[in-house]
Amino acid sequence: MPQVELRKRALDILCLSQLDEKIAQTLALAAVLKNQVNQTEQGTPTWRVDPQAVLQAPPHVELPARPSRPEWVDHTQVARRSPKTLAGRAALIHSIAHIEFNAINLALDAVWRFADMPASYYTDWLTVAVEEATHFSLLRQHLKSLHLRPVAVPPGLRAIPQDEWQEVPEHGWDYGDFPAHGGLWQMCERTADDVVARMALVPRTMEARGLDATPLIQAKLRQIGTADALAACDILDIVLRDEIGHVAIGNRWYAWTCARAGWEPVAHYAVLTQRHQAPKMKPPFNRTARLQAGFSETELSWLNGQN
Repeated sequence: MPQVELRKRALDILCLSQLDEKIAQTLALAAVLKNQVNQTEQGTPTWRVDPQAVLQAPPHVELPARPSRPEWVDHTQVARRSPKTLAGRAALIHSIAHIEFNAINLALDAVWRFADMPASYYTDWLTVAVEEATHFSLLRQHLKSLHLRPVAVPPGLRAIPQDEWQEVPEHGWDYGDFPAHGGLWQMCERTADDVVARMALVPRTMEARGLDATPLIQAKLRQIGTADALAACDILDIVLRDEIGHVAIGNRWYAWTCARAGWEPVAHYAVLTQRHQAPKMKPPFNRTARLQAGFSETELSWLNGQN
């Protein structure tokens, strides 16, 4: 079996626009990484990393290549719906799935774009890409199941009112059925030339927002109390658990790149947020999750002091 060069593989997947193919090839990276562990013991690694490779997307591909749907709009054009209705919950699940889909692209981009990093940097972000693809798949499957009427409503759960079923499309919902925005990718573009800024402002800023927002979303869904709302909470438990690890990876590599450059991380973070016009982080912060993800008490105090 020929060796797989991981940075080139990440770029190839990022260039895929067909949704199912992109997800399948991202998930297949898990087997590649697992096989490395098995094969290394036998002295025949199945993949390699070339930190010095000069890579470039094909000229006809605009990164990230993405499916024709959903329609990407400005964040101000994404209508807010109440999750108290079935259609509103479908829109909510779609928006979270879209974040996870973007996170796949963000992780793949972090692998191919930045040279001269340790091999573990690249395998870390490929592992993140696999987990983000798993999250997306779970959320997409849940979204597609929302049109299925339960045979009976278990005791203690709220039944969905009859009129809400009238909003369900004949074949249910799927990813792409609601407009979505590209805010996460905009920060990716702003930090394309600086791995330190990328680590500071994508995983540990933009994506870290999920650590704060997810418990609040779960609380609303539990209050709604329908079977689908509680099933969504279970999926979000998985997402939150893994996202703590993803933000921790961002924190680790931000600290590493700062140390390499001789910068103090908290002070340099303040510089980067201004330089790249990063959105201001607003409380409440999930202090427990952020500490688990590697934020220091000093930085949490600094974040709180910005508000």
